[in-house]
Amino acid sequence: MKKQATNLLTEQIRYLLESEPGRTWTPREIGDILGIRGGRAKALRVHLAEMAEDGELTVLKGGRYAKSSGRAAGEFEGRLDIVRSGAGFVADPSGGRTLRIAPADIRDALPGDIVRVRPVKVGCDGETGRITAIVSRSAKLITATLSDAGGELFAIPLNPSYLHDIALDDAGGARDGDRIVVRVTRRDGQHPRGEVVDVIGPASNPSLDTEAICREYELPGDFPAAVIEEAENLESPSAARSRQAGADQPAARSRLDLRKRFILTIDPAESRDFDDAISFSVLPDGNRELGVHIADVAHYVRPGTALDREAYKRGNSVYLADKVIPMLPEILSNGVCSLRPRVERLCFSVFIVFDKAGRPVSRSFARSVIRSSLRLNYKQALAIIEGRCPEGIARLPKAARDLLSGATELALQLRAIRMRNGALDLDLPECRLNIDANGRMTGFTIEEYDVSHQLIEECMVAANEAVAAELSLHGVKIVSRLHEPPDPAKIADLTTSLKALGFRPGDISQPANLSRFIASIEKHPLRAQAHTLILRSMKRAIYSAEDHGHFGLAKARYSHFTSPIRRYADLVLHRQLADYVERRKQSVPATSLPSVAAQCTETELRADEAERTLLEIKKFRFLQAQVESGDPEEYEAVVAKVTSFGLFVDLPALAIGGLVHIATISKQFVRYDRYGEALVSGRKRWALGDKVRVKVARVDFQARRLDFTLC
Repeated sequence: MKKQATNLLTEQIRYLLESEPGRTWTPREIGDILGIRGGRAKALRVHLAEMAEDGELTVLKGGRYAKSSGRAAGEFEGRLDIVRSGAGFVADPSGGRTLRIAPADIRDALPGDIVRVRPVKVGCDGETGRITAIVSRSAKLITATLSDAGGELFAIPLNPSYLHDIALDDAGGARDGDRIVVRVTRRDGQHPRGEVVDVIGPASNPSLDTEAICREYELPGDFPAAVIEEAENLESPSAARSRQAGADQPAARSRLDLRKRFILTIDPAESRDFDDAISFSVLPDGNRELGVHIADVAHYVRPGTALDREAYKRGNSVYLADKVIPMLPEILSNGVCSLRPRVERLCFSVFIVFDKAGRPVSRSFARSVIRSSLRLNYKQALAIIEGRCPEGIARLPKAARDLLSGATELALQLRAIRMRNGALDLDLPECRLNIDANGRMTGFTIEEYDVSHQLIEECMVAANEAVAAELSLHGVKIVSRLHEPPDPAKIADLTTSLKALGFRPGDISQPANLSRFIASIEKHPLRAQAHTLILRSMKRAIYSAEDHGHFGLAKARYSHFTSPIRRYADLVLHRQLADYVERRKQSVPATSLPSVAAQCTETELRADEAERTLLEIKKFRFLQAQVESGDPEEYEAVVAKVTSFGLFVDLPALAIGGLVHIATISKQFVRYDRYGEALVSGRKRWALGDKVRVKVARVDFQARRLDFTLC
C-alpha cells in the first residue's frame, strides 16, 4: 500500500507541473494544492527531492521546483521491452548499454513505447535505470482475449509481457473468451483503456492460433497485386521457353556452365524451396575443392521493383508451426529460384580450395548455370554417410556417395578447427510439432542435429565467410552478421549460475575455454540447462553495417549469403558480389546499409518471437488436453532448479518446463536442503540434475505456466 501511495503521489505531482509548464513551485504550494499539510509535508519534501534526483524535476533557486526540460547525465531514449518477470529493458540505440527497469518503475508504459531512461545503479541484475519520460507511445494493436466478469470487460493480452489487462467500455461484438484485437486509447491508471477494433474468434479454437499470432506480431499477409504481377511476368511462357534453352539464353551464355558437374541438395523432407546445393572434388595436388551453389535470386529480383520493395519490407520468411509466410512469392521461392533436381537453374557459385589440414588456400566466385543431379533429405544423407541404403532411392549414383564422403570429412575437419578457435557448439535436438488440419498438436518428432546437418552447416558457414572476407578485404562495405562477445559481467554471472547447477566451469572468460567446457558436458543430464544459461549470457546476433566478426562461430568476418530466397540481407550481398565479380560500380550505396541492417534485424526478431510464441501455445493446448482427459502422459524430466516451494523441471522432449510444487511431492514432511540443493522426504531425495518422470497437472495459459506432478 505504501508503494501504491508513493506512485500515486508521483503521478499527482507530474500532472500538477504539466498543467502549468512555465511555472515554478515551492513544496508548500504543491502541498496546498494536493492537500498535503502537517506531518505529511516533510514526506512531500523528501519525495520531491527524490524526483529531482531521478532527473524528473529541476531544483531552482529558492528551493522552487519545475518540470525537468533537459536530459540528465547518462540519459538516453530507447524502446521499452518487457519480459515475463515484469522487468523492462531499454537498449541505448547508439550501442553499448542496456538498462534494466524494475516493474514498479515502469508505471503506465507499455512494450514498444519510446522512453527516456536514466541510469541509477549497477547491481547483481546489471545496470538498472528509471523511466523519466515517455517520449512517444506505441500505436501497436494488441491481440488479446475478452474477459467479461460480471459486466466488467477486460482484454487479457496474448503476450504475457503486458503487465496489466486493458479495460474496455464495449465488447465490440465479441463474446467472453473470444480473441480480439484492441487499440489502447487512454492510459490514466493501473489498467490502460482500449477499444475493440476486430474480432478473431473463440480463443478455444486452435485453428485460429496462427491468425492470432500473425495479428499480434503484425506479420505480413498476402502479396500485393503488383508484386504477384511482377513474379508472374517472370514466369511467362516466353520466359519459361528462354530458360529451357539453358546455356543458349542470354542470362546463361555469360555464366559458368556447371550443368555436367555432379551437384546435389540436402534439405528437410518437407522443404520446397531449395536455395543451396553443394559439389565436391579432389584436385590433382591433393587439395579439395568445395562448391557451394546458391540460387541467383538477384537475377530475378531487381532493385527498386515491387518485388524488391516487398522483400525489404518483409525482411525474411517466417516459419510458423503450421504455416510459412515467404519473403518472395511462391512462384519464385518454390519455382524458378528453387534448385530442383534435373532442372536448369541460375546460381551464384562459391568455390573454396582447402589443403589437407583444412586451411582455405584460394576462393573464387562465379554466376553459373547448374542442373542439380539429386535431391536428398537429411535422413537420406545420413544413411548414405553411414554406409546404409537411403529410403526412397532405388539406385544411388556412386558420385553421390563419393561427394558425401569427401564433403563430410572436410566438414568435420572444419568444424573441429572452429571449435579449437573458440566456436560455441550449442546445437540441441529440435522438437518438431505434428499439427493436424484443425490446428491441434497431435504429437512431436525429435530431430537430432546429426552429421548430415553439420555437413551442410559447415559448407554454408565456409561460403558465408568467403564472401564476407573477399568483399571486405577489397573495400566493399557490406551488411555483416555481427555477434559481439558477451560482457565480462555476464560471463561472471554465467560462471556463478553454472556453479549453482553443480558444474566446475573454470575460467570461461576466454572463448576457447568456454568452447572446451561446452564439449566436456556433452553427456551431462543438465547439458540443456547449461546451454540455455550460456545462450542467455550471449548478446544477440544482429545485422550490422560494421564488420566486427562473429563470436559464436569464431569468425573474424562473417555475413549471410546462402539463403537469398528467405533473407533480404543475403539478397543484398548477392547484388554486391555480382557487381564485384563483374567489375561494375557498386549498385548498393554504402549509406543504405545501416537501414538495411536495422530492418533485417527487426524483422528477424519479430519472426523469432512469433515462431516461439505459437509453438508454446500449441504445446500448452497439447498438455491441457491431457489434463482434461484425466490420463496425462508421462515424460522424462530433469530437475533444473530446487527451491523451498518445489522443483523446477525441464522436459527435453517437449523443450518446455514447469514446477512440481512441494505439496504434491510426498505425503510426508518435505525438507528443503539449501546447501545440498535438494528436497528431502524420509529416505527420498530430489536434487539438482536428477532425472524424474512427471505428468502435467495444471496449465495456465495467461501466465504461461505449467504445474507437474511426480509419477
